[in-house]
Amino acid sequence: MTAIIIICAATIALMICGILLFPKIRIGGLRVDSYWIIAVLGAAVAMAVCKPDFAALGRALVADTAVNPVKILVLFLSMTVLSVFLDELGFFRFLAGAALKMAHHGQKKLFVYLYITVSVLTVFTSNDVIILSFTPFICYFARHARIDPMPYLAAEFVAANTWSMALIIGNPTNIYLATAYGLDFAGYARLSVIPTMFAGVASFICLYLMFRKKLALPMEGEEAVEHVRDKFQLWVGVVHLGVCTLLLAVGSYFGLEMWLVSLCAVASLFTISAIAAAVRRKKPSELLGCIRRAPYQLVPFVLSMFILIVIAGQKGVTEKIGVFLHSPQPALVYGVSSFLAANVINNIPMSVLYSSVIAGAGEGLPAVFATIIGSNLGAFLTPVGALAGIMFGSIVNRHGLKFGYADFLKIGVCVAVPALFSALGGLFISLLFV
Repeated sequence: MTAIIIICAATIALMICGILLFPKIRIGGLRVDSYWIIAVLGAAVAMAVCKPDFAALGRALVADTAVNPVKILVLFLSMTVLSVFLDELGFFRFLAGAALKMAHHGQKKLFVYLYITVSVLTVFTSNDVIILSFTPFICYFARHARIDPMPYLAAEFVAANTWSMALIIGNPTNIYLATAYGLDFAGYARLSVIPTMFAGVASFICLYLMFRKKLALPMEGEEAVEHVRDKFQLWVGVVHLGVCTLLLAVGSYFGLEMWLVSLCAVASLFTISAIAAAVRRKKPSELLGCIRRAPYQLVPFVLSMFILIVIAGQKGVTEKIGVFLHSPQPALVYGVSSFLAANVINNIPMSVLYSSVIAGAGEGLPAVFATIIGSNLGAFLTPVGALAGIMFGSIVNRHGLKFGYADFLKIGVCVAVPALFSALGGLFISLLFV
């Protein structure tokens, strides 16, 4: 047990150092993210030193169960590709531009419209896609409008990581934890609506109070105008995303697995888009953009963290954690502890760990959904709370802006904490109707 604890602790410490100090490393002629390289090395060392039950480890990776990490990765990557396809066409930037135009040069209206737009789009896509799509646009728009981008960057990041709780597809942690407990799309949504709304309202009020003085300043400069490049491809993408979301919602009633639904949607989208490009005799740039921008680094990262957690479970570590966290108030304990743990080990490995802890301790639905809440809202406490935070910081830095550790902590204390307890209060109400 001691060896796997040391290896896990060292892997986590090195990942945090990598995220903060050397986020990119060079391998040959490539620059790659350091966090997943460290995770892979940690898993390799654990397998070499701890001598786990490799047969059981292999069965866990390919088991025909809800917690099969391969199925979860297929579901998340497929939904990401559907969203990235629309982003390649300028869809999200177009909607953002429409919302910003409605603000009529008023920063308060602009702030409200941006928060609402990001919130609605996050519900039907995912937090990572929204961060990748909107962050560059906000930096660009703020520069041309001659306004401080900080309130809008904070609103975007908080909204994306709050409303990502609403549907199971909003965050890979939702998918992992919900499917581990056996929640389908509709069952998840029944529980998530009230906590998400409570957290969303609380986070908006806190953000508005934090930035109200800056938002009272006038706007100057010109609005950014965004156009959708290909209306036919846009409709193809919107229909596929809409039909896929609908099938995910009703699929459980017909025995359809979510990963298979999303994979078929991507296959259909790629086929139709490729045929359209061939007929027009043009390069399938949107498809190439999807292939280029898909978050492949999640695959080795999630699989490596899954291996570490399985080995830790074989050595009895997760049982000890389950005993430590046992409480007559599991929602509160698991909600707060997962919120904090996400900022020590990142929300994806935290979710893998807590899934095993909850299963081993025999905890029920309150602990599962409280952990989902912590995995989402923990993203805006520190930069290491979620992959979305890592991507967000990288994009902001490329645009010559600073959104550092202190900025995250300020938002975390003033916004994330009230949102967390609001969501846990909403969860208490939701559980009354289960």
